[in-house]
Amino acid sequence: MAKDKDTGTGKNIVAVEEALSKTEHFIEKHQKIITYVVGAIVLIIGGYMAFNKFYLAPKEKDAQNAIFWAERYFEKDSLKQALNGDGTNPGFLDIIDEYGMTKTCQLAHYYVGMIYLKQGKFEEALDNLNDFKSDDQMVSAMATGAKGDAYMELNDNDNALKYYLKAADLHNNAFTTPLFLKKAAITYELMNNYAEALKLYERIQKDYFKSTEARDIDKFIARAKAKTGEK
Repeated sequence: MAKDKDTGTGKNIVAVEEALSKTEHFIEKHQKIITYVVGAIVLIIGGYMAFNKFYLAPKEKDAQNAIFWAERYFEKDSLKQALNGDGTNPGFLDIIDEYGMTKTCQLAHYYVGMIYLKQGKFEEALDNLNDFKSDDQMVSAMATGAKGDAYMELNDNDNALKYYLKAADLHNNAFTTPLFLKKAAITYELMNNYAEALKLYERIQKDYFKSTEARDIDKFIARAKAKTGEK
């Protein structure tokens, strides 16, 4: 038995040695290609790190400084200056043109989308809101809900509902969730789907009873129940 075990072990050792030999042979045969590939990977990683450190990071800092006045104008509802600048300080559109690869540019798209929404330019609003990407869940929820508003104004209830529901569940909180749940419920009503509207109204009443939307939610529930025949 011991002899059989030794024979098995010997075979394993031979198999490993053969595999190593084949690997060494492959490396020797393709050494130049492997060297080029490894070198290319090192160059790509090094270039990416250098690009971020020496170009993108300073560009991001400049963009953050540049957007300051545009945000102040937005807060004051001075939408023309916020969009186009005041002759001295850039507006959001300038930020997008000048700092296209930065996170600040992404934020500028959000602001531009919200401004166009206020101005009734709903297609332009959607274009910019679709270009907006952010790790901030609250702002992302607001942007997603704003898409719902734009589609609602364009009489596209299906897409409005889609984005209201997405916005409501994107970041569960006491502000954006009940806000967009209620908008979704109203959209359901416009689509004559009072049963689904009722579910959302009752969810607000149960889970977000301290929210602004819950203050008059009883009348919405009563109306939906009347339409569905519930008591």
